[in-house]
Amino acid sequence: MLIDQYAECIIGAINTIRREEAGKLLRAAEMVADTLARDGLIYVFGCGHSHILAEETFYRAGGLACVAPMLYPPLMLHEGAAESSRLERQPGLAEKVLGQYPISREDMLFCLSTSGINPVPVELAQAVRDRGIATVAICSGAYFDQPSRCAGGKHLYEAADLWIDNQAPHGDACLLPEGSALKTTPLSTITGAYILNSILAEGTRLALARGVDVPVYLSGNIPGGAERNEALIRRFSPRIRHL
Repeated sequence: MLIDQYAECIIGAINTIRREEAGKLLRAAEMVADTLARDGLIYVFGCGHSHILAEETFYRAGGLACVAPMLYPPLMLHEGAAESSRLERQPGLAEKVLGQYPISREDMLFCLSTSGINPVPVELAQAVRDRGIATVAICSGAYFDQPSRCAGGKHLYEAADLWIDNQAPHGDACLLPEGSALKTTPLSTITGAYILNSILAEGTRLALARGVDVPVYLSGNIPGGAERNEALIRRFSPRIRHL
């Protein structure tokens, strides 16, 4: 059954990430711990379906309150899915997105794009890195042989301080139903969520070991959760645009 095959694809990809990307996950976690120690923000950006990972880590129970998503509606899906794909290929748009967020050297960035070949994520990551801000790319090595759409031919993994392979296959789809000539069922959102959340968890552990007071949201549906969260919202809303 494809139900079982999909589970096997997910488990296999996550185990490969655990085995082959462990050193990079730990390096990214150190960046997170450093950011927490200096009271910086953890920015997360992606276009199209990759923006889901920015929302995954933002304002949720058990999540870090210092996560700042970069949510530019034309590059998401709800204002026009096909248009978002076109805009992701538009040179120069990254600077317009960056202009809406006061990212500084106290902060860090996770930039997500499975293909890593379109101008917006590549240019955004490069611009942030050029400012001396720690930058981590999450993308798929399956696209490295495919030409970049950027003028300079750069891929996302080349525009960041550190890149992590999300193990998504070329085209993202991982299942081939019987009788179909085309694969179906994406993998990158699940592996991307695993990568991000595991890095943030390990970064939290490292920061706590240094004595850092780590800001974590509680569920608003448990005793004391709403009160704690309200205090965190007051603390971070002047700096996080979407709170």
